[in-house]
Amino acid sequence: MKLQIFAGEKTEPATPKRRQDARKKGQVFQSREVTSALVTIAGFLVIYFTVQNSIAEIMNLIKFLFLNYGGASDNVFTINGIYKLFEMVFSVFIKLILPTIATVFIIALISTYAQVGFVFTLETLNFKLERLNPLDGLKRMFSKRSLLELVKSIIKISILAYVMYSFLIGQYKGIPQLLDMSVQDLIKYNMNIFAGILLRISLVLVVLGAIDYVYQWREYESNLRMSKEDIKEEFKETEGNPQIKSEIRKKQRQISMRRMMQNIKKADVVITNPTHIAVALMYDNEINDAPVVVAKGQDYIAQKIKEEAIKYSIAIVENKPLAQSLYKTTEIGDSIPPELYKAVAEVLAYVYSLRGE
Repeated sequence: MKLQIFAGEKTEPATPKRRQDARKKGQVFQSREVTSALVTIAGFLVIYFTVQNSIAEIMNLIKFLFLNYGGASDNVFTINGIYKLFEMVFSVFIKLILPTIATVFIIALISTYAQVGFVFTLETLNFKLERLNPLDGLKRMFSKRSLLELVKSIIKISILAYVMYSFLIGQYKGIPQLLDMSVQDLIKYNMNIFAGILLRISLVLVVLGAIDYVYQWREYESNLRMSKEDIKEEFKETEGNPQIKSEIRKKQRQISMRRMMQNIKKADVVITNPTHIAVALMYDNEINDAPVVVAKGQDYIAQKIKEEAIKYSIAIVENKPLAQSLYKTTEIGDSIPPELYKAVAEVLAYVYSLRGE
């Protein structure tokens, strides 16, 4: 009973087939926190390095609006005027957000591909009736994984809020000085604050991403673990049932044995060890240039070969070195190697002399 319980425990690492099947179903290892951290940091960096250009674009837009739409002009609310206004606003809007969106999109693709690789599957899109069950939906909503993700989000937001608060609270001393600063100094001051926030948020996100990466990897590996019984079943599916394969090999050996025994009647001589090895040779100079091994075997098979040789009145010659060499260097259907020509020729000559040939 205990052995059955242990056999059902998922204690074995996943096999390559198990990983491949999970990948086909869309079950891949990925840390969303890593992707989120990289995307957030990349977005902040783009904003930081393009903020001055963005401010210049906004100032140009304001100047344009004041110069062209600041007064009561007849051209303000015409179709051409509204079209020109929309074109200008849309152009500035695209210039402001396009670098950030493009960078975030590329970083998200790179991060996902680095973790998952290329996966294309329609398995997750398959319609399943259980997804429409409200009870199953509630179970998923309040599942252990959902609650864990909620706790992780709360912890993440709390840590980021604390880091930002602890940094900004130290900047309040400089607020009175803002009244005497020029526009350029105000921009520089705000940029320094933004850089400080960016640095701290980046460090927090990197640490949280690394922790989540390790956790998600352990969770993924744990979900893929298999029991010993699972591995046996998988082996049966991929390699076939071992019992069936054993029976097939047994049948193949029997067929091969029968065919070999039938070929012994074609042999000219059987060379023995004398009891442990037997090799049957056939020589037909019209078919082969050298004698051919038609049967060979050890112990029980050797004994059966000799019995068949006696049955068909085939000569049996005892030659221990030659029998051992033939058994080790040849397979059934092979011609004897050249280095054994002389020894085999002497045996055949002896056999032929007995026949009066």
